[in-house]
Amino acid sequence: MTRILLVDDQALVRAGFETILASEPGFEVVGQAKDGGEGVRLAAELRPDVICMDVQMPVMDGLEATRAICAGEGHAAVLMLTTFDRDDFLFDALSAGASGFLLKTAEPEQLIDAVHALARGDALLSPEVTRRVIERFAATPAVADASASSGGHAPPSDPALDELTERERETLMLLARGRSNAEIARELFVGEATVKTHVSNVLLKLGIRDRIHAVIWAYEHGVVAPRG
Repeated sequence: MTRILLVDDQALVRAGFETILASEPGFEVVGQAKDGGEGVRLAAELRPDVICMDVQMPVMDGLEATRAICAGEGHAAVLMLTTFDRDDFLFDALSAGASGFLLKTAEPEQLIDAVHALARGDALLSPEVTRRVIERFAATPAVADASASSGGHAPPSDPALDELTERERETLMLLARGRSNAEIARELFVGEATVKTHVSNVLLKLGIRDRIHAVIWAYEHGVVAPRG
């Protein structure tokens, strides 16, 4: 059973989401919060698997609430929901620790699919959005400087990176270039099941919650060169 917490300041929106999600076998809406502060409290109390989080709310907004939740001891995946298709919301949400980003204009089936994806431990970003993330982080001056000084790779002294096998490091580099599992499998001449194992190992060893944050980690640590 996937336990879901809804955090939105509009009661009608929460009711609509609950109706949609409760209709899916295996889903249970365990709580609702009307602002980010209440969402943080209920996340700690109820320990849901997935949190559907609005961005703009009174008392505490969704970005601040997501930072607090992801910094805590729980393992809930946060799906940010907004009516605004804005890059600043997207990047701020990802930096806060969110694992997915969905517009409120999405179809009900897309919301259900999104919750399923996050419950499996996947990130929910389209290839187009992934490219926007890569371009944003690759264009960051601090990232470019770090990558240039390290020759496009993270320093050998980085203990987290040293934990990766050569194959896992190759997988991380391809993830950072926005490759799908199928594309990585073709480039490494292995099966998709093997790629999934490599990706899982990379996330575990680096302490990263999903593949989109692996992209961010790779650029921030100079694993791949900007625009490379």
